[in-house]
Amino acid sequence: MFTPMRNILLTLEYAGTHFSGWQRQPNARTVQQVVEEALARLLQESVTLFSAGRTDAGVHALAQNANFKTKSKLGMKTLHRGANALLPDDVRVITIERVDEDFHARFSALQRHYRYIISKRQRAIGRQYAWYCPYALEIEYMRKACQYLPGEQDFKSFCKANSDVNHHRCRVFSAEWKESEEELIFFITANRFLHNMVRTLVGTFVNIGRRKNSPVSLLNVLNARDRRRAGPTVPPYGLYLEKIIYPS
Repeated sequence: MFTPMRNILLTLEYAGTHFSGWQRQPNARTVQQVVEEALARLLQESVTLFSAGRTDAGVHALAQNANFKTKSKLGMKTLHRGANALLPDDVRVITIERVDEDFHARFSALQRHYRYIISKRQRAIGRQYAWYCPYALEIEYMRKACQYLPGEQDFKSFCKANSDVNHHRCRVFSAEWKESEEELIFFITANRFLHNMVRTLVGTFVNIGRRKNSPVSLLNVLNARDRRRAGPTVPPYGLYLEKIIYPS
């Protein structure tokens, strides 16, 4: 008897500290690996996950999305409880739902939201979730520089050198810095992101905040399309994939 395939969408939260990133790798612990293995045990069939994006080693996710197809008839509540029972503590399934057959977590996405957290002080507790910057930063300089990011532009200057991509154009919808008593937080939303793009942007902003460069220097770096013109790539543990937006 023919059993129709169902397309299932997961929303995942994970701490990236002890993972070598999202994508499966030989001899490395990755998020894709542990989730696929948990689902395979639960469903008693092989599972391939398609994610909205590949986070690097040490990067966290508040709401990563991934879909897979299955012949299993298990209900959503059973899948949800069973997956979390089999997953390690640093990965959780937040929501699970059935989606249209042609839905793809990566190709159906419209927007991706990231945040980067800079701590103003050295931390003992939570040090793996924010980067401590030892320099005094002028946040108003950094905020002024944000005006040059929105729109569709070439972000080659902020992409890891020799990355295998078809093009470097991204449409940024919003970018802003917020400040609290203990943190500076960078929020950015775009249709796509390049390898190390957010972390290199933050490194460039830090140079501006230190008054080594003016706010307009960000525009000059963009136009140069040369990675050597941008700032350093800051550590991964301050970076969070915040959420993915899909057509309603």
